[in-house]
Amino acid sequence: MKKSNRLFDSFIYLILVVIFLFIAFPFAYILFSSFSTKTEFLTRGFFLFPHDWTINSYGYLLLNANFVRSYGNTFIITIGGTAISLFFTILMAYGLSKVWLRGRKTMNMLVLITMIFNGGLIPTYLVVRQLHLINSYWALFLTGAIFPFLLILMRSFFSNIPAELEEAARMDGCGEWRLLYTIIVPLSMPSLVTIGLMYGVARWNDYFQAVLYLNDANKWPIQTFLRQFLLDSDTGMLTSVGGFEYGPPVKMAAVVATALPLLICYPFLQKYFNKGMMVGSVKG
Repeated sequence: MKKSNRLFDSFIYLILVVIFLFIAFPFAYILFSSFSTKTEFLTRGFFLFPHDWTINSYGYLLLNANFVRSYGNTFIITIGGTAISLFFTILMAYGLSKVWLRGRKTMNMLVLITMIFNGGLIPTYLVVRQLHLINSYWALFLTGAIFPFLLILMRSFFSNIPAELEEAARMDGCGEWRLLYTIIVPLSMPSLVTIGLMYGVARWNDYFQAVLYLNDANKWPIQTFLRQFLLDSDTGMLTSVGGFEYGPPVKMAAVVATALPLLICYPFLQKYFNKGMMVGSVKG
């Protein structure tokens, strides 16, 4: 390798390391602070590694019935919403990938328009209310069930599947539904996992939809609970639970517990994610 290439690679690696430190350092501070005591956090000043390690903050959260309930609600919303979004995205993308579909160009143009314009917050809320979906998880499932960008990615991947494969399946008596779910979907697993991961992250991190449509606090997801939890902590409304004292480390523990499932799942899905990011790319 030429010296200029080595210098360029070293420069790129240096930039990546700096970016990594900017991303990792705040999370490391939150993680380690969650294992500190209230007294140490308030008196020691800035630190990365606590002197007195404790899991009292996580004990506080586990004994908080609202936190545990909201955690379960988030899994319901994330899994159910992702499944519904994938179902509708697959159906619509498969149809729009067919050149013989009448009105295909018009429908594709309408999809592109929704990437720039939307119905607005108040009209959407009025539609949800007229459908009697307020305080129902269906309001979260159906509003924004399809992301236009992900739909376009899925459509592009379906378009790259050889037409001869579909023709051979039809000659063997395979109908459209069977063709889709026994041939097309299995071939599209890398892209489906990638798109499903994006839908899942969006569902997991969303709190605003729940604030709009869920009036019952017992149905709130973890992100909405975390928002209210941090507001209550600033106003001094939180007290000790089950013998565990509330303190700033509890807020850190709540943030860590909220992000933990995604951090655990991502390494197992990374190989599919790397493949799926190439869906729709130009083949040489």
